[in-house]
This record gives sequence, structure tokens and C-alpha cells, in this order.
Amino acid sequence: MTTAVPSPVPAAPSAPDDSPLAVLGQVEQRVRWLATAIVDHANRVRPNPTGLKVGGHQASSASMTSIMTALWFGALRPGDRVSVKPHASPVLHAVNYLLGELDERHLTTLREFGGLQSYPSRSKDPDPVDYSTGSVGIGATAPIWGALARRYLTTLGEQVGAGRQWSLVGDAELDEGAVWETVLDPMVAELGEVVWVVDLNRQSLDRVVPNIGATRLQGMFAAAGWQVLTVKYGALLESLFALPGGEALRRRIDEMPNPEYQRLLRCTPAQLRERLPEGQPDADALRDLVAGVDDATLHAAVRNLGGHDLQALGEAFEAIDDTRPTVVFAYTVKGFGLASEGHPQNHSSLLTAAQMADLAARSGVSVDAPWARFDADSPAGALCRETAQRLRRTTYDASPAPTLPADIGRTPTGTATTQAALGRTLLDLTREAPEAARRVVTVSPDVSSSTNLGGWVNKVGVWSPEQRRDWFDDDPETILHWRERPTGQHLELGIAETNLVGALGELGATWSRWGQPLLPIGVMYDPFVERALEPWSFGIYAGGQSILVGTPSGVSLAPEGGAHQSISTPSVGLEQPGCVTYEPAFAVEVEWTLLASLARLGRQDGTSAYLRLSTRPVDQSLAAVPADAAARERRRRQVVAGAYPLVRCDGEPAVTIATMGAVVPEALAAAERLASLGTPADVVVVTSPGLLFGAVQARAGREAVPYAEPWVLESAFPARRAAPLVTVLDGHPHTLAFLAGINRTRATHLGVTRFGQSGDLASVYRHHGIDADAVVAAALDLL
Repeated sequence: MTTAVPSPVPAAPSAPDDSPLAVLGQVEQRVRWLATAIVDHANRVRPNPTGLKVGGHQASSASMTSIMTALWFGALRPGDRVSVKPHASPVLHAVNYLLGELDERHLTTLREFGGLQSYPSRSKDPDPVDYSTGSVGIGATAPIWGALARRYLTTLGEQVGAGRQWSLVGDAELDEGAVWETVLDPMVAELGEVVWVVDLNRQSLDRVVPNIGATRLQGMFAAAGWQVLTVKYGALLESLFALPGGEALRRRIDEMPNPEYQRLLRCTPAQLRERLPEGQPDADALRDLVAGVDDATLHAAVRNLGGHDLQALGEAFEAIDDTRPTVVFAYTVKGFGLASEGHPQNHSSLLTAAQMADLAARSGVSVDAPWARFDADSPAGALCRETAQRLRRTTYDASPAPTLPADIGRTPTGTATTQAALGRTLLDLTREAPEAARRVVTVSPDVSSSTNLGGWVNKVGVWSPEQRRDWFDDDPETILHWRERPTGQHLELGIAETNLVGALGELGATWSRWGQPLLPIGVMYDPFVERALEPWSFGIYAGGQSILVGTPSGVSLAPEGGAHQSISTPSVGLEQPGCVTYEPAFAVEVEWTLLASLARLGRQDGTSAYLRLSTRPVDQSLAAVPADAAARERRRRQVVAGAYPLVRCDGEPAVTIATMGAVVPEALAAAERLASLGTPADVVVVTSPGLLFGAVQARAGREAVPYAEPWVLESAFPARRAAPLVTVLDGHPHTLAFLAGINRTRATHLGVTRFGQSGDLASVYRHHGIDADAVVAAALDLL
């Protein structure tokens, strides 16, 4: 016996056309149109003489349109910040345009030189962008570290307001390990202002994901202490579920594989009536239910997911618990509202001209005038105006970066390591420049003591939102005291380098977000710099200015073996945009380069820095630091600029040895032996190959590299003393190979090109050909 079902079932609860929900729906449709038109113009309208693919993501944007409309025009508050998933950047620009934050002339410039960026960019887009995204997983986690940075600022007494930190995340981004490293860090569970909204469209670039495992993902967030909210079905489907046979329909949709569901989105109503009951134990109930539903309603019902129901989204946002992080799983259809919706290959597909015309008609605009805003007197126009006023943010006056000394004046003696000099300099800074030192915040992935930060941590304490008891404070054998308090200046994260550099990026962006500069320093083992490089680089791109210290480094770690010996990091430092790299050889050089690097943070013209340090004990008298004040200052300027002459032989040199970092003693020993053989040698110590290369470029009239000083070339490598060149470092020889071009000399380049070996230092240096014997042999071969 069949059950009579009223027909048609309404697509949504009936509401007047001027009701708040209906007006919000009008805004949603206009945002969808604008986002689609922005991509269409870039690909089909704007001239493209080269024929190179422009690209863009209409389907990914349509997937997010409902979520972003409900957020901006409903739940968002002035102090909130939002990270938008990369492929939804046209939606962000469409919203900003309707709110008056973006001029119409920019809408035609997506992916054009100097125009709207392919993905949201804080530093390059002309409209407000809170977080740069584009590197999958990194933009998603950035607001967590943004929340941490703001909390840290408040403990300094700064008034930077409050608000939620939102991440609009594609479900495929949850495949990234960096996401789970962040979610699982114990510190994150305390950040109640963090809210993630997952666009659960169950498609990736190439396919429909067979099993997205939403239940498993929800459990993983819940286990990490997050509030988990799910918006799965819209009002139309919920109304069908309430009818006879409705529970069978709910079960059918819940249990079907993702690809089968996606296929339903491409079916005609007749095919839906056939497929939904097919092979089901309660097929009769399903067949009766769908038989009583008209074609238009049935077609709408299979795509009526909660992530496109503005009321359901609003209710979910109202249910957020601000005492813990929240994740909202919003089920969506990729390409919702477009002709390409639900197609497995719609990721980069473009609507045809006819399809665009149809979308324009449904959106109440004309393809000939695509950028129309709402009439100012209309309810939708009023909503845009009211939203813009509601979201107007407090502006923060930029505070100047703290004044730092250039030279504390210490001249280390005896034997010391550059790694130990890092902690020593930070402690000296607390005495010499306490106001600047108060802005320093160090971050470490569980390696504070092994990177010589123990004294600093004992001095300044560990940062925590609230005071916590140190249970080992009265233990006389405890050397490193873990005193957690709101005034602490050290952040300890778990063993996850991506978390460390994510935090660095946001701590280093407070100068541009809230006008309050911090001086963040992250310390990790140098072999893991490459693991952290991509997210750190992305943080620099987004405006985060910080110092990354890699230590210990190179094959000078001899007993540790090849797995812990970094080879290519000197070259990485040379090539990383927005970063000055230093590899000091002596303790005093650590002080000078660190102070110079700190002085470049938190400024409009600032830059990040990477310091590569060593645990090799070195006789500090080899540095021959001048006692005369003027000569000392000259040496300091040379060190900060990238190189200085350490040995100048009498008369003209037969060979120049350019060296860097831990192997400077080998270079000096080689020069002494060469002199005894009648082959006089100059020794030049390189502290920053990147700045030297920038000086070479600047001298040739090419693009200027920030902080590169052309004068240092003549200071360190004067043309009058040009001679065949041997370069040697504990790293890849490519790093210093360009030095031969300064004076166009013949050269041999020594360094490390193979995985290392365990052993004593002399054996390992000999194995890689960077010991004094190898330098002498290379010099004699050149001559």
C-alpha cells in the first residue's frame, strides 16, 4: 500500500521575499555570480595573446559561497579574522566588493600582473585579506597561531581587542599532516576563539573521494578537545525525512558511497526515481516517497545539503562554544548552483557562454553589466551597507620597532661554540636593552636545552595563559626550570617543525595586524630546516618577520651520523626570498648578526633571518677581534654585510681561501701551511652568502636585494688582491661557487655533497674533503 505525499514539497520553509532569510539568499546568489564572473572574465573575456592557461576555480568557489555569505553577513564580528581556502579567493573578492572594500576595476584583474592574486594574499591583494593561503594546510592552521600571537600580545599589556579566528577549510586539506600536527598540539585545546568550517564537498582535484570518513574525522577533532558541529542536511531534505518513508531516505543517503551520491547529482528526476529505491530492503517505502514528489523538488532535494542552507549554517555558528576550539563540518556540493555542480571533473572547468547567461538571469544581472551591486535602497543593498558598518574594524597605530644595540661589547675568549653564543647573547640583551628584550619571544619544538636556550628559559620563563606550578622547582638537581606563567617569553611546542614555523609566522606578523611588533626567534635542529622550510617561507610571504635558528648543523655533528647532518641548508638560506641568512664562525659574530637580524623585524621594510649555528668548539682567539673601537666597528659592519678579511698575507696573495662557519679553523691552518710552502694566502670569512650575492647583483645594476651592501665586495675581495680562489664550507659547495665571479678568478669549491658518516671530526672532515689537507691540495692544484 502506498502512502500519499503532498506535492509539491516546498523547497524551503515559505518566507516573504523581503524576509531576512530571503534577502540573505539574494546576497548569496549575487556573490555566487560575481565569483563565477571574476573567473570567467579572466579566462574568456580578457585578451590572452600568449594562450597560456589562466585558471581559476568556479566550482570550488560555488562550494563555499553559502558558508561565506552566512558568515560575513551574519556571524562575523569586527574583531574576527578569517582564513579563506585558496580556491575560494573569488568569493572573498566578491564579498569585499559588495561591502565596498574593493573597487570594481579590480574584478577584471584576477591572475593578471599586478591584479587580484590567484589565492588570497595579505601582502599583494588590494582588498582586505586576513590570512594568505594557497599552500594547502598552511592557511588552514595559520589562524590558530594568530590566536596564540594575539593572546601573547595581551600578556604584554597591549590592547589588541578580541575575536574569533576562523579557518574555511577544504575537506581535502585535512589530508595534510601539518593540519593534524597543529590540531593535536596540547596548547591548541585552550584556544576557544579558533573556529574551523570544513567545506565537505567530498571531491578532490581529480576525483570524488571514495570514503571521506567524516565520522572518523569528527572523532579525531573531538579526541583533541574540539567542539564538533555538523551541518549535513538542508530544510528541504529534513522535511522529506519527516514524511512516511523519510527515515528510509535518510538511511539511503547516509549509507551510500560518495561516488554514488555524486552521480545522483547528475541524474534526471526519472533516473532518481529509479536509482534511489534500487536494491534497497525498504525499496517500496522509498519508491512511494519519491513518487509523491514533483520533479523540481526531487532534483532540488538531492543537493539540499546543510552547507547550502543559510538558516542551518547560522544556527550552527550560534551554537559555537567559545571555551574550546570548534570545527563545523558543513556538507556541500562542489559547484553548487552551477551547471557543473557535482561533476567529478569540475575542479578547473569553466561554464560556457550559454551557461553564464543562464546563471546571470537567475542572479538578476546581465552578462553585459556583470559587476552590478544591489540598489542602495533595496533590502539586499541595505544588508550590504549594514554589514559593512558592523564589520568596520579598529585601526591600530603602528608602534616603532624597539631600539636595539648593534654591539653589546663582549669579546669572547677561550673555546666556545656558536650555538652556546645564542643563549649568551639573549641573556646579555636582557641587561643591555630590557625593553627590546621584553619583545623577544623564543619558540622551540622540544629542543630548548639541547640548543642552549636553558639559561634564557630560566631567566624569562615559559609563556602560559595562566600561572602553573613547577613541581620540580625545589629539586636541587633540576637545572632547567620550567616556570609557566603569563609573563613568560618562551613557547614550547611539541616535536613538529611545521607548528614552530607556523607560530613564528604569526608572531612575526603582529606588527602589521595590530601595530605591535614582536621579535620571534625559533630554534630547531638544522637538518629539519628543510622540513619546515615551506610553511616558514609561506609565513614570510604573508608578512611574518622572524628569525629561524638551525643548530647544530652540518657534518660537524660528526658522531651523530648522516641522518642528522645538513648539507643543503646553506644554499637554502642563500635562495630564500625575504630572508637574510648568516652562518657565523665565532661567538662575537653570533652577537652581531643576531642583533642586526632582530633590528630588521617588525618594520615595513623588515626581513626575516636564518642563522646556521654549530656545536663545534672553536678557539675564539682565532677571530682576532680588533681592540681599537673604530676597527672593531669596521669588523662588525663587515660581518653584518656578509664577509670580512681575517688574514691578509704580506704582499700579493698567490691564492685566496674563502670559508664559512665551522671550518674556518681548517682554512686558517691551510693558509699557515701554504705560507710555509712559499704560497702566501689570504683568508676571507663569509658570514652571509646571500648578502654577498645580492651585492654582486647590485653592483651589476640588477634588482636590489634588501640590506645587500656593494661596498663589502671591495672590502672582502678587493680587485687588487684578486687571486685563484678556494672556497670551503660545511655544506654544499654550490653555496660559495658564485664568489669566483666577483673578480673572475679560477676557483675550486670544496664542501659536502654526500650523506655523512658517523665518526670523529677529523675523520669526517677528511672523508668529505673539507679538512686542511684538502684545502692545501686544492690551492696547489689551482697554482
